[in-house]
Amino acid sequence: MLKNIFIVLFSFFFFCFSKGQDSLQKSLEKRLVEFSNQRKEDSIKRIELENKFAGIQITSKEKESLLKELKFLKSRDSIVTKRYKDKIDSLRLINKGVPVVPFHDTLFIVYRGVGGFTMKERARSIEEKIIELAKSYDFNKDSIKVSSDENQYLIYSDEDIIASVGLQDALWENTSLDKLSDKYANVIADSIEKHRSDVSLPTLAKGTLYAILLISVVSFLIFLINKGTYWLKLKLFRNKRNILSPFTKKKFKFFNENKQIEYLWFLVGIIRWLIILILIYLAIPILFNFFPSTQGYSAVFLENLLTPLKKIARAVIDYLPNLLTITIIIIIFRLIFKFLDFISEELDSGRLTINGFYKEWTKPTYQIFKVLLLIFIMIVIFPYLPGAKSPIFQGVSVFVGILVTFGSAGALGNIMSGLMLTYTRAFSNGDYVKIGDVTGEIIERNLLVTRIRTIKNEIVSVPNSTVMNSHTTNYSTDSSNKGLIIYTEFALGYNIPIEKVHEVAKKAALKIPEIKKDPAPFVFQLRLDDFYITYQINAFITNAHNQEVIYSNLRKALVLELNEAGIEVLSPHFMAYRDGTEPQFIKKDI
Repeated sequence: MLKNIFIVLFSFFFFCFSKGQDSLQKSLEKRLVEFSNQRKEDSIKRIELENKFAGIQITSKEKESLLKELKFLKSRDSIVTKRYKDKIDSLRLINKGVPVVPFHDTLFIVYRGVGGFTMKERARSIEEKIIELAKSYDFNKDSIKVSSDENQYLIYSDEDIIASVGLQDALWENTSLDKLSDKYANVIADSIEKHRSDVSLPTLAKGTLYAILLISVVSFLIFLINKGTYWLKLKLFRNKRNILSPFTKKKFKFFNENKQIEYLWFLVGIIRWLIILILIYLAIPILFNFFPSTQGYSAVFLENLLTPLKKIARAVIDYLPNLLTITIIIIIFRLIFKFLDFISEELDSGRLTINGFYKEWTKPTYQIFKVLLLIFIMIVIFPYLPGAKSPIFQGVSVFVGILVTFGSAGALGNIMSGLMLTYTRAFSNGDYVKIGDVTGEIIERNLLVTRIRTIKNEIVSVPNSTVMNSHTTNYSTDSSNKGLIIYTEFALGYNIPIEKVHEVAKKAALKIPEIKKDPAPFVFQLRLDDFYITYQINAFITNAHNQEVIYSNLRKALVLELNEAGIEVLSPHFMAYRDGTEPQFIKKDI
């Protein structure tokens, strides 16, 4: 609905503007006719006065009166002429005229209609007459002539009127009527002559021949470029061992010869297409110039292609100071990064020590400093980036920041937990730990997750936030120095002496090779239950990673040793009803 109202209002205003312009034009024409008639009357009267002044004897008083009247007529003529020139100059802002373009070039511009014709209709009529005249087989340039008819001049050929030139046309062009009519006649004759020459059979045949020759040359050059590209790729591939070598860093090879060959081939392909496009770009304007009817398109093609390139080049040149600033900033921070690399390597190798700073803190601390420096670099460089001050660029930056903030909430929590775990030194890679319900060896620890290999060779990934919220037991921290105590429980009856139980349990523990003799194993009485005593055997080991196997061997040795000592093993889940029979023992042959 609003769209229709807007269209109606726009049409109404355009109609009013057109009507207003037409009314101004008609009013000016009417005044020019009056001005022309007035000039005629003034000219006749001036001639009469000049004849009267020269032909009879007059007194000095009459002579002075005639001179005043002649001077008045001349001044009125110049004043009226200036007035109408001023009116036309004021109309130039709203009346741009209609060009007469019968072929490719503009011959002249008409600024007024004639009779019942508007400006556009008058221009189209002149174009049609010129085109029709150019089609005439026996056209002669000298056949176009000019004749005067009252207040206008007529341009015609063999009694066919091509155009009329009036006083108002002369005022629009700031020239005299006779000069303007001669100019129009010469322009029309020259354009017809040129057009007939351009579309002649010899000209077209010559242009076609040159076009075929140019296309052949360009095709041959493209063929040579393709052949040269293929030869260069083959040469690079055959000599890759001699001219290329892989990049190495700390005995690690990357970016090998094959990968380098792929990138070189890609670069050669880009250069090939660039040369072909430049060749075609240079050939198209030349091809257009072979035919007179398309010569104008050559300049248009070049302009449309060069204008964006000029804008890009200008933008690059204008951006050079900012680019230089960014380059200097990057160089400075690059030196800072190299200094941090050096300090990190020294701390990691142990050549440099700082009191209170542990070796395992080196890499995470380096990564923290690196991230903070990168963020600081982006803050410093951001104002110098192209379009950084544009609202669109700033809006996109804010939008991306919001996405990163909400999308990485969980990841940031894991990262902070990972940092806390690093600086609290809860465990290290290779430690044997228990996190929640997972027990195994730490094989990887990063800012997001901790990976554990269980005794079943399962790799369990635990998010660092889960690790922080769980109880962590580290079996390896003091196992090599103070030893790790392993323990297991067993139950025996009240009728068995406690000293004998201690002796048998310690003897069973010492039969395990991994259990240390010093400190010696020891036994606790944990509970005095209704029917039995629950004991706990404790022993020291140094290999925490193998504790599951040691536990199994200790339980086995304990059962066998109690059996050897003639002690009946009662489980907490086993009840014996005694009827006076002999005690039951485990048979050796079972």
